[in-house]
Amino acid sequence: MDLKGLVLAAGEGSRLRPTTFSRPKHLISLLGKPMIWYPINDLITSGIDDIGIVVGYFRDLIREALGDGSKFGARLTYIEQEKRLGIAHAIHLAIEQGFIDKPFVAYLGDNILSSGIKRHLKMFVERQSDVYVLLCRVKDPSKFGVAIMRNGKLKELIEKPREFVSDMAVVGVYMFRDPDLVEKAYRTLKPSWRGEYEITELIQWFIDNGYVVDYGIVTGWWKDIGTYEGLLEALYLLLDNASERVEGEVRGEVIGRVIVERGALVEGKVYGPAYIGESVVVGKNAMIEHFVSIEKGAKVLSGSITRSLILDESVMDIGALRLVDSVIGTKSTIKARRDVHGEARFIISDYSTIEF
Repeated sequence: MDLKGLVLAAGEGSRLRPTTFSRPKHLISLLGKPMIWYPINDLITSGIDDIGIVVGYFRDLIREALGDGSKFGARLTYIEQEKRLGIAHAIHLAIEQGFIDKPFVAYLGDNILSSGIKRHLKMFVERQSDVYVLLCRVKDPSKFGVAIMRNGKLKELIEKPREFVSDMAVVGVYMFRDPDLVEKAYRTLKPSWRGEYEITELIQWFIDNGYVVDYGIVTGWWKDIGTYEGLLEALYLLLDNASERVEGEVRGEVIGRVIVERGALVEGKVYGPAYIGESVVVGKNAMIEHFVSIEKGAKVLSGSITRSLILDESVMDIGALRLVDSVIGTKSTIKARRDVHGEARFIISDYSTIEF
């Protein structure tokens, strides 16, 4: 079956402010790649290379970062969602504007699945499902759309339930066979209490009208990156799966599973799992501990860092301080001008300066 892909990346990422005041969350780097690269790459490795990108907030930055898709081995088409009116609305726009004209996979641009969608895509095609959704058991279902099953069949989807009804969350990947049926379903929707056209209600229409709605259970891990906690958890999980690779120069010490990209210089110590990006400098007075990603061009001149994300071209010169559970924006500087010991946590946006 010939399919198209649709990656949704129009949202403002309000729960990731202040970082998203100057960029869409989909361009936050994780292990040297923007977050949106992971769903795009999953689609491509699953055999889908004709992909629409729904953009809105900071749309020009996303266009500039991704281009026409040729560097990914794909063809990208951009669909603008002026008002963020929900996932179902974004899918409707892609159909209305003529991009979606065959079976398709809609993939949220802030979702990462360790095991990918290839196996589920195969099931969707073989079963000739009208709709195919992915489910994953979660600890806090109030944050997600959830699925209620009876006798092994999907019976009801509820968006962000206020009371517990199920712990099976609907993952941000949705497969549809017939765009015309999707449009027919969309025309029956009304905005929810959140002011959005909900994807759960769109799929519920297919269930209520007797269409074949299948599901698969996600194996491995899944992260929906909407908060700083989720962003760091995704980083830890990606690093857990990373393989050791050293292409840069190591004059200091690298211990465990560490990636050192080309042009990087490590003069201090790095304990894996960790990622040292292209052209990064780890000074001789610096220690990078476990679960850290230092993105392209950043400099860590002194201090210790653990369980943190340091974005492009930032400078950390923090003396005896230990930075934990932190996210440091692009081209930001943290500098210690006096002898400070202990631990600190910072969440700062791009182009910020902290001196103490």
